[in-house]
Amino acid sequence: MSDAAQPTAAEVRAAAEAVKAALDRHLAAVERRTGDDDTAVYEAFNALAAAAEEYDELLYDRYDEVTPFEIPGADGALPPYAGPDEPHALSLLIRRDYAVAEPQRLLAQARRVAELDGEADTTGTAGKAGVSPLAALGVLFGEYEPDEIASRHKEFGLEEGDSTLWVTAAEELPEPGEWLNAPFEHVDPERIVCRFDVSSVFDEHEDEHEHDGSADRVAAGDGA
Repeated sequence: MSDAAQPTAAEVRAAAEAVKAALDRHLAAVERRTGDDDTAVYEAFNALAAAAEEYDELLYDRYDEVTPFEIPGADGALPPYAGPDEPHALSLLIRRDYAVAEPQRLLAQARRVAELDGEADTTGTAGKAGVSPLAALGVLFGEYEPDEIASRHKEFGLEEGDSTLWVTAAEELPEPGEWLNAPFEHVDPERIVCRFDVSSVFDEHEDEHEHDGSADRVAAGDGA
């Protein structure tokens, strides 16, 4: 960045004052909260996140310095909650990405599962699972629950990518089969109670800006 484009010292100072004010507003909202879904707390959280991010950027641009903290979820902050105060149903929307890091391990594990299920014939399920990655994935995900796959992914030759969990609230359960053809199509962001994201991008961001030095994968929950 050129010197002409750098923020002034006064702009950095003003951003710091904005962070202080946002901290006071957030604390006041928390102290006055009326429940777990208090919209004033959500709004104060998002305002604090935005103010902290602005200050961090200006501080870096002007002085090549960073803050020692980071508020997760500032870029993808949720809108104020507008769902039912007393939900009678909830939905969990889960996405987990995997890379097939060791194809031979994947094939071997799937073949073993198929053989234990009684498919010893190499022309049947076991044979296909041992040579076809698609068949192997079908066997493994048909045998194990997604949570078990997640906890044992290395055994199956898989490498974790990003994952996310969204918890949404509803007045009542949908009719059976109502959303099966498009399970993620009609998600209302204002009915998301909370979300939890896991991504290596958090590690990369910390490495670039030296925020907290953590080398562990970070789980970020939007909201208060």
